[in-house]
Amino acid sequence: MTHQNARKAGWSRSRRRIMDVAVRLYREIGYRKTTVADVARGASMSPANVYRFFPSRQALEEAVVAALLDKVFLAAATAAGSDASALERLGATLSTLSQVHEDRLANDARLHELVATAVHANYPVVLAFADRIRGVVRSIIEAGQASGEIRPGSPMVLACCLLDAMDAYAGPSPTKSSTVRPTFEEMMKFCAYALRNDTPLQSIGAQRNAWSTAVIYQS
Repeated sequence: MTHQNARKAGWSRSRRRIMDVAVRLYREIGYRKTTVADVARGASMSPANVYRFFPSRQALEEAVVAALLDKVFLAAATAAGSDASALERLGATLSTLSQVHEDRLANDARLHELVATAVHANYPVVLAFADRIRGVVRSIIEAGQASGEIRPGSPMVLACCLLDAMDAYAGPSPTKSSTVRPTFEEMMKFCAYALRNDTPLQSIGAQRNAWSTAVIYQS
C-alpha cells in the first residue's frame, strides 16, 4: 500500500469512528443534546480533530443521515429490481420505503427524529436521496409504459405525482399520524388505478370523489 493510500485509509477509518460515536450518542441522548465535544470525547480525540473531518456539527449530522438514507435506498432499489409487473414493483418500492421509516420510528426514535428534521430542512443529502428515489420510480414507470401496462405521459411527471401522493406514507414522518386517512394499501391501489393504461380518466375523478366522501363520513 502506498503512503497516499495508507493516508486515505486512515482518514476513512477516523471518519467512520467519529460517525459511529455520533450515531451511538444520537441514539442515547438525541442529536440535539449531542455536542461535538461529546463526540470527540467518545472517539478519544480533541474537538479540533473532529473538525478536521467534519467542518461543522451539521456536517456530521448530514453524514449520519446520508449513511442512513443509503441503506434506505438500497432496500428500495432491491424491491424495485424484482421480475414483477411495473405496478407491483412500484408498490413494493414504496412499501419498502414506508416500512423502513416506520421501523426506525418504532425502534430508533431519536435517530428517526434526526432524519425527519433533515427532510424538513431540505438538507442537500436528503435532496440527493429524493432524486435517486425519483429516478428509480421513473425507470419503473418507463418500463411499464414500454410494456403497455402504464398510461402514456411524461415518466418524470408521473413519478413526481406518485411520490407526492404517497409522501405521507413513504416519507419519514416525525410521529405516527393521528389524522383520518386511507391505509397504505388503499392509497397505493388508488394511485395504481390512476397509472394503469386501461383506466379511463373520467373514472379517476369518480373514484377520487367517492374516496373523499368516504373520508368525510368517517371523520
